[in-house]
Amino acid sequence: MRPLIATILSAAMLAAAPAAVAKDRPTGEEKLARMLEGRAAGEPRDCITLSSVTSSQVVDKTAIVYRVGSTLWVNRPRGGAESLDGDDNILVTKLTGSQLCSIDTIQLHDRNSHMYAGFVSLGEFVPYRKVDTAAK
Repeated sequence: MRPLIATILSAAMLAAAPAAVAKDRPTGEEKLARMLEGRAAGEPRDCITLSSVTSSQVVDKTAIVYRVGSTLWVNRPRGGAESLDGDDNILVTKLTGSQLCSIDTIQLHDRNSHMYAGFVSLGEFVPYRKVDTAAK
């Protein structure tokens, strides 16, 4: 009887392990909130100049964040955000000019296979700038 109870308990612990790991992993919204701590949102814009962008980061199922100097420009796609995966996506952007705009789409390709993995339709770009706490 004891081995049966031990087996049942072991199986229950193994089944609970993935759930515990999933709870420890922050959501895209939580990751974005952490990135934006100490920053305030500015007036949304339809376009940003891509040549000014020094880096971009995909936030899982939530947004694409573009860094221009010390400003973070957050784009919450109008469509396809559920396909965003910061660990596995490469953004493929095809521009007709020098700006990335809210009417543009971005293809997503798998980082390992380089195969097409979806696309997103961009939304407005919201600037987040550091809040000057010394002035308060």
